[in-house]
Amino acid sequence: MALDEREKTDLEEFAKRMKEYKARHTELITVYVPAGFDINLITKQLESEKSTAANIKSTGTRKNVQEALESLIRVTKGMKQAPKNGIALFAGNVSRTEGQDDLITEVFEPPEELGVRLYRCDQIFVIDPLDEMLEVKEVFGLIVIERNEATLGLLIGKKIKVLNNFESFIPGKTNKGGQSAARYSRIRDGMAKEFFRKIAEVAKQEFFHLKELKGILVGGPGPTKEDFLREGQLVTELKEKVIAVKDIGYADEHGLELLVEDSSDVLAEQEIHLEKKLLEKFFNMLGKEKDKTAYKKEPVEKALGFGAVDTLYLSKKLNKKDLEHFENKAKETAVNIELISVDTEEGQQFFNLGGVGAILRFKI
Repeated sequence: MALDEREKTDLEEFAKRMKEYKARHTELITVYVPAGFDINLITKQLESEKSTAANIKSTGTRKNVQEALESLIRVTKGMKQAPKNGIALFAGNVSRTEGQDDLITEVFEPPEELGVRLYRCDQIFVIDPLDEMLEVKEVFGLIVIERNEATLGLLIGKKIKVLNNFESFIPGKTNKGGQSAARYSRIRDGMAKEFFRKIAEVAKQEFFHLKELKGILVGGPGPTKEDFLREGQLVTELKEKVIAVKDIGYADEHGLELLVEDSSDVLAEQEIHLEKKLLEKFFNMLGKEKDKTAYKKEPVEKALGFGAVDTLYLSKKLNKKDLEHFENKAKETAVNIELISVDTEEGQQFFNLGGVGAILRFKI
């Protein structure tokens, strides 16, 4: 899920601070423990690494690595289990002066679930998994359904999160003929409709409140998925967000994976469509309300200084220094940031305008 401003700020500040550390030798320890992982196994791994570290030839490096590992072992031994989102652990001698000690130990519970397990001993701390959490993530609802089973999930960025799995317990077809078969078929059809409505209600509970929901993908075997959309009484607001209906042979967790895989073309188009709409708004305002827009570096910088910017547009093709500068300025006044690719004609046009633009809260 998207981070709130407090979570985002805390994560940014922590990641930035950890990136500033650099050891003189390979002696900084990074450990990522994924959500739900047995913390006792991490303790055993660290104890094993400590034994292996005894083979390090350099006396100073060996001492620093072993002390860092010992500090993390104390941390993990004091934990009954990993926090719900997992945990990130960092330890090492960060002194910039040879022969001096400045051992730090950092324990950080991330605002999102960690999906990676990692142990690394290096000259720097590994921050990539935390940086990924700061990336803007598209959120899509996922529904895979057949008559006997259904699974709901979310696609958050590139990660699939399973929300619910249900079984319908609808009985199989009967071998009886005549009126009994017809009556039995009607009963099964009625149970299927009830199941579809139940799934539609759960979808409403899971998806309706998500402001960042960009669309819904639906999958299932044969005509079942269409039956669900026709008879499940999915609320209109959610039905309008269905951007793909795919023929998928499974309605379990694997079905969610197949649904995302088969919808890659739609998801790519959706991202481009969103970008086109963002730039369409910018260019329209630039033509009709020029005094409520700004473009190129100096005018946008001036608008940011006045606190006048509502939405800041930055081309991904800008050099890294300019990107970081404008992103940092925007964060000072809680400005919305939209990163624009050059994959579309509009995106290239925006870059040719200077690659920096803004829609303003008020005229300046």
